Amino acid sequence: MPIPVDVDSIRDAASIIQGAVVRTPTLDSPTLSRMFGCRLALKLETQQHTSSFKERGALVKLTGLDHDERRRGVIAMSAGNHAQGVAYHAARLGIPATIVMPETTPFSKVERTRSHGARVVLRGRTLTDCRIETERLIAEERLVLVHPYDDCDIIRGQGTIGLEILEAVPDTDTLLIPIGGGGLISGIAIAAKAINPAIRIVGVQVESYPSMLQAMHGQTPTSGGTTLAEGIAVKDPGRLTLAVVSALVDDIVLVPERAIERAVQILIEEQRLVAEGAGAAGIAALIHAPERFAGRRVATVICGGNIDSRILASVMMRGLVRDGRLVRLRVEISDEPGVLATVARVIGETGGNIVEVYHQRLFQDVPVKHADLDAVIETRNADHVREILDRFDELGLKARLLGTSAIDGEVI
Repeated sequence: MPIPVDVDSIRDAASIIQGAVVRTPTLDSPTLSRMFGCRLALKLETQQHTSSFKERGALVKLTGLDHDERRRGVIAMSAGNHAQGVAYHAARLGIPATIVMPETTPFSKVERTRSHGARVVLRGRTLTDCRIETERLIAEERLVLVHPYDDCDIIRGQGTIGLEILEAVPDTDTLLIPIGGGGLISGIAIAAKAINPAIRIVGVQVESYPSMLQAMHGQTPTSGGTTLAEGIAVKDPGRLTLAVVSALVDDIVLVPERAIERAVQILIEEQRLVAEGAGAAGIAALIHAPERFAGRRVATVICGGNIDSRILASVMMRGLVRDGRLVRLRVEISDEPGVLATVARVIGETGGNIVEVYHQRLFQDVPVKHADLDAVIETRNADHVREILDRFDELGLKARLLGTSAIDGEVI
């Protein structure tokens, strides 16, 4: 299949969205560059009105509708970011919008979509499950479909990101782009390869949703399950986007779920930047396979920042545990006066901060004159935890870690 979009049509899309969509910054990250051994620039699409790149393609599509199509209204199926982009710009243009979303979509994305005035219909667990309901509404109400990725106007709009990256960082030699249905990487690849045919385009998919990679190689689809990167949890890549990716994308990296989670944590701690799982996928690829990008001039798109606050809090706390900065200790003590104070003093003198304490003497399988003291402790790092454990050992108090930690690289 011939590539359906060219760089001139992407430049035309750039003129369409000018002034209505934020021209987001592309910033170098010295900290992450040192961490991953490359020269890294971040394209901050989290700075859009709806905190996602999806506005670009949505606006190009909506602008191209005729009077009758605008009157009938549009419909989109989306896990959240495309929904918000369509709803926001449809409201600006006075076009009625209906959005079909999976029932598993984070509450924050549902409410933000509704806040833009769209009618939200929740159906199924994935975008594929939403398709039947979307087709029913199109047939009954004659609504115009705004597809999240398999549409030339959508691809054109997303491609404007490629123009902006290479204008800001012309010596970029590698673009690291998340892949869901493929609209983002298709548009960027078309624009970037037209400007610099030697540029390397690398896609990123989460291991549980390798749909584009499998489609490229004719493999049996296996996508499914839950993921923090729900924005790229797409089972069926587009027909148009598959053609573009097959022709222009040099490589696709599959990243494990733990890398996505770690990437969200790193962006907050090192860049003070909030990103959703899909938005952090490029950073996850650098975490998972840094050798593929060592010494290169890399740019990645932080493509969305719409993460549920509860999930974000959980990611950050889990990160503290994983890094050994928040641990649970169980100390076996004799049930007599002063021992609890000794435990607290040891932790305090070694620089630990007690967050919670559980004194178990009735319901544990311990001798009647003993007790288990479980303490959640805030620490500096894994070495600090070892220091605390060693101090207990010196005093003849038996202490051990509970749960999962980075101490000694073991799961305990």
